[in-house]
Formats: sequence, C-alpha cells, structure tokens
Amino acid sequence: MPCCRLRALCQYETNKLVRIQSVRLGSLKWSLNGAILLFICIMMLWNRKYQEFDLVVSSVTTKVKGVAQAPLPEVGNMVWDEVDYSGPWKGKNTFFVVTNAIVTKNQKQGKCAQVPLKGRFCHTDKDCEKGAWDQQKHGIQTGSCVKFDLSKKTCEVSAWCPIETRSTPPRPALLAAAENFTVLIKNNIRFPAFNYIRRNILPEMNDAYLRNCHRGNDSLCPIFRLGDIVREAGERFSEMSVEGGVIGILIKWDCNLDRLMQRCLPRYSFKRLDEKESNKTLYPGLNFRFAKYNTVNGVEERTLYKAFGIRFDVMVFGQAGKFSFIQLIIYIGSTLSYYALTTILIDWLIVTSCYSAEVGQNYSERKVESIQDQCILCVSYIDENNLRLVKRSQKKSLQVIKPMSVQPRKEDPGHLRAILCLLQPSDDTNDDVQPSLGKKTDPNAKPHRPAWCMCDSCAPSSLPEEELCCRRTEGTCITSSPLFGQLVLRRSLLEAVLLYQDPLSPSVKKLQTAALRHCAYREYISWRFGVPPNDTHPAIPSCCVWRIRREYPSPDGQYSAKQKCNNFTHLSGK
Repeated sequence: MPCCRLRALCQYETNKLVRIQSVRLGSLKWSLNGAILLFICIMMLWNRKYQEFDLVVSSVTTKVKGVAQAPLPEVGNMVWDEVDYSGPWKGKNTFFVVTNAIVTKNQKQGKCAQVPLKGRFCHTDKDCEKGAWDQQKHGIQTGSCVKFDLSKKTCEVSAWCPIETRSTPPRPALLAAAENFTVLIKNNIRFPAFNYIRRNILPEMNDAYLRNCHRGNDSLCPIFRLGDIVREAGERFSEMSVEGGVIGILIKWDCNLDRLMQRCLPRYSFKRLDEKESNKTLYPGLNFRFAKYNTVNGVEERTLYKAFGIRFDVMVFGQAGKFSFIQLIIYIGSTLSYYALTTILIDWLIVTSCYSAEVGQNYSERKVESIQDQCILCVSYIDENNLRLVKRSQKKSLQVIKPMSVQPRKEDPGHLRAILCLLQPSDDTNDDVQPSLGKKTDPNAKPHRPAWCMCDSCAPSSLPEEELCCRRTEGTCITSSPLFGQLVLRRSLLEAVLLYQDPLSPSVKKLQTAALRHCAYREYISWRFGVPPNDTHPAIPSCCVWRIRREYPSPDGQYSAKQKCNNFTHLSGK
C-alpha cells in the first residue's frame, strides 16, 4: 500500500485537448493572440512593468521676493517687504503671503465696552457676570454695564482697548499687488533604493537663466509668479486675496533611471485646497492676528493686524523605476492568463450558432465528458422491454428501488451481426452448453430463495446492491432460455470473441477460465442491455451471475462482486 501511494505521487496529468482543422478558427486564434501580445507589450512599455520602483524622499525650501506699497486705515501708506507680508507663519514645505488686513491702532491695556456680538446688549449691571469670558469676547467682564454708543449698552471688559470693531476685510484687497510677487522653490529629492539624488534646479541653470526664466516659455523654471500659480489653479487672484485661502503646489517626479531611456525631470501643477465659497463654509478663507508693540510715555501700546492671505503648500510625490529581470518575469507570468481570452471567445463561438451547429455539437461531445455525482445503475428485466435507471442504495434492495427514469433499450447492431456470424454449428458438442428446459417456479419450493427473487434461481446476498433478479414479476428465469446458453455460456462463441478482440493471443485452448467468465459477462450485457445510456453502469442479475460462475468457476472459489463506480460500487459479477 505505501508503494502504491508513492507511485501515485509520481504522476503527471494534462488537460484534454480537441484539435479542429479550420482555416477560419486558426486565423481567428492567431489574430486574437497577436492582439493580446500587442496589448501586453504596449502596457508593459507604457507603465514600465519591467522595472523595480522606489518612492521619492524630498525636502523643500522657498524664498519669496517682492515689494509693494499699500494704504492702511489710520496708518497711511506702508511699504510691505518680505518680512511684513510673510508674517510669522512658517511651516514645513509651506509659505504664507499677506494680501489683506484689518488694522486696530494704539491699543492699550484698560477697560472699555465690549463690541456687541449677535445683538448681545445689557440693561443693568446684573446682566454682566464679573470675571466671565467666552470665545466671542475680547476680554474679561468687570461686571459693569456701560454705554457702547448713544443708544446701546454692553458689558465692560478688561482688554486691549480700543477693541477691534471691524469683522469683514476691505474690498478690494489692500495688498493686491502681491500678485506680482515671485517665489523660488528649491526641491531636493532622493531615491534610496537606487542611491539617486536630484534637484529641480538643474545643473545647466545658472544665475543668468534664473533671472530671466519664466513659466510661460519654460515649464522647468523653478521661479513662479504668485498670480500665475493662482491662475493655473483655476482661481482669480483679485478675489482670492480678499479673504485668503490655500493653494497646493504639486511637484511630481516620474523618473526612468535606465541608461538608454534615462529621464528625471519635475512636473508642476497647482490646485486650490480649501473651500472658496463663503456661503458654503462657516469660516471661509485664511487669516491670523499679529501685533507690533511700542512704548509711548512709559505705556506699552500695540498695533493689531488681522491679516488675510494665501498659504502655499508644496507637496512632492513620485517614483523612480529601473530595469529588474525579476519584475519582468513576474509581469510575463501574470499576463499569460490573458491568452485564455482567446480560448474562451473561440469556445463561445463554436458552441453557439455563430459558427456551425453541427461542429458545435461534435466539439462539445468530444471535449466535455459529463459524469454523475452519484453512481447510476442500469437495470434490465426479461419481462420488460425498457431499461431502468436507478441510484445505488446501501439500505434498499436493488430489486425494489424506484427508477429515476425509464428509457427504451437501444440494440447494438454491430454486436448482433458479429454474434450471428460467429454462431455457426459446431461438431464439438462437448463445448456447447445444454441448458435445462424452462420450468414453472414455486415460491415455496426452496426455503433458501430470497424474498426479492422472482425466478427462483437467485442466491442470497448480504449486500443490497447485489439483490437483483432477472424478472420484475414471477416467472421463468432467463438462464433457462436456450439463447442464454448459446449467446452467453457457449465456449466456442466466447473463444471466438476473445480471439476477435486479440487476434495474436495464445491458443484458445489455453485461455484461462477467468477470461471466459468475464467475456460471458460482457456478452450478457451486450445481449440484454444493447447500448446502455451514457454515464450508467449495467447491473447483472444474481441468477445470471451465479449461472456463469457455475459454468466457468474460479479455482479458489473467490469472486470479486464489486466494481468502482465513481465513489460507489455496483454489481458486475467479477
């Protein structure tokens, strides 16, 4: 048994193929295969699937240049340079430019009336809680209700007075001239897997180039005009500068590091990142506050700026690829399955009416072999002219199982002609079997007769699948028929059949009894079943099996009465 298992491991199985000689189908197959190969090659070159990739690691520094003069309320004309409009907002890979402002001048520490917020007024001191504070107020309440103007009163607070009173930025923006400011972006990248270093300021870019380059005629220029950045992001600088916003500067590196096709250059694109419509967001734009302090007559004062502006976020992403034999093999292996589309399409054309119904039926019969998920036995009775198809059962006798279907018996004309030719008169009467004449059966004649037997010639069995008689109703057994002896038991006929099957076999006189017995089984099946339905297994009645065994017995008296049927067994009379 271990040896058999070991041999089972040393096997190789292949799929069943059907070859069709057709110019149309052959041309279609090679056309489809060629189209698939072309598609695979294009996608491999387009997406560089033959390369190993690594993601970019980068650092960014920026430098904004520009000077503008803007009039500020209560301040006058003020010249803004990089220190003024950049503000204190410094972040990683980002820079900020002030475009608008609300100025509150000469603020001092003291007490003053709170600016009314959403109609919050007071009438008496009881309406003001001493020490109270919330996010909407500019100071801490003193507990007093004081006049804000001639008709309104608000709670007094301790704060920087006078309190900022304006909430909406001026239109147009005070620093609209920032549209002409420029920014130099210096981006250094590295691909660790390939130890490759690059920067967006290329080696051929000298000082003269940087002073004169412009994105309008050079997409690699690292100096950008702020107005151009906003415009390429799909916005208008004059509108965005009023309340501010956020613009993303995207730098994409898509590098090919193969020597023959080496290319590693940045591509710039721009996109607005914040919600620009004030009516759709609670706090539109972008602003922050800062102050400039000074001392007047020993008292500290400050000028408060509520600055609106645009924040520019520089985002770098990308990858580099380099040829890798392993990646090429992986890609080729993953795309081989595409060729199955050719088989699927041609199979569909053949089995449908798009090609030929006759060819499609022949193709299906040759390529697809249908099997049942359960052993289906074919039963033939001498008193019926049909074949019964039944399912094997381990509990019920095969004689009493209800059939799944009943089909007409199909004669085997080839077998019939061969038997008529072989069935010639023989002088050797000793080899011919002289069966007994039929006789009327009596159910009570033999005590050993099984209950399911109808011919009084069957032998008892402990297996339900062997409990089958040659008749459906009581009557004479088929083994008593002269034809049974002539067509099944006759030795000269069996020897002729065996010699016909194997013309070069040894002398028929030396044939083993087992070969004759097995040939008798086959002759009975061909006689009584004709051509059995597909995927079925003929079941030989018990009386016929034992009659054949008595005529051609086994020397040791042992018989194998079971044969594999998928995962089941059925009676075959071994």
